[in-house]
Amino acid sequence: MNREQRALGWLAFAWLVAIVATSGSLYFSQIRHFMPCELCWYQRILMYPLVLILGIAVYRLDVGVRPYVLAMTLTGGTISLIHYLEQKVPAFHPTACAATPIPCNTQYVHYLGGWLTIPMMALIAFALITYSMLRLPRR
Repeated sequence: MNREQRALGWLAFAWLVAIVATSGSLYFSQIRHFMPCELCWYQRILMYPLVLILGIAVYRLDVGVRPYVLAMTLTGGTISLIHYLEQKVPAFHPTACAATPIPCNTQYVHYLGGWLTIPMMALIAFALITYSMLRLPRR
């Protein structure tokens, strides 16, 4: 497999993950009517544009997108981790988020024994996209 094929594969994988994550987010809010908290909105702000950015990168086979995508995924992943800790670690729950209309420790879903929540799903998506960007061959 040559460099272009590897690049296309990793870009397409990252794009697919972004599409699935965005679709899942829209499903939970628009179909299941789960109200997003403040941290959910920040994660969405960082995930949704990745569908367009990575889609264009796939079309143009542009590995130069790596620093922009990494900036978004590392920030989004950090927010997802903080959000997950707020849900699962009672001592981690700050009072600022508790005062919002939808508290950030609200758990609408808790699959696989409770560890798989919406913020964990977002963290996994951000991590997979980050990994794919790190695997991209250099120019």
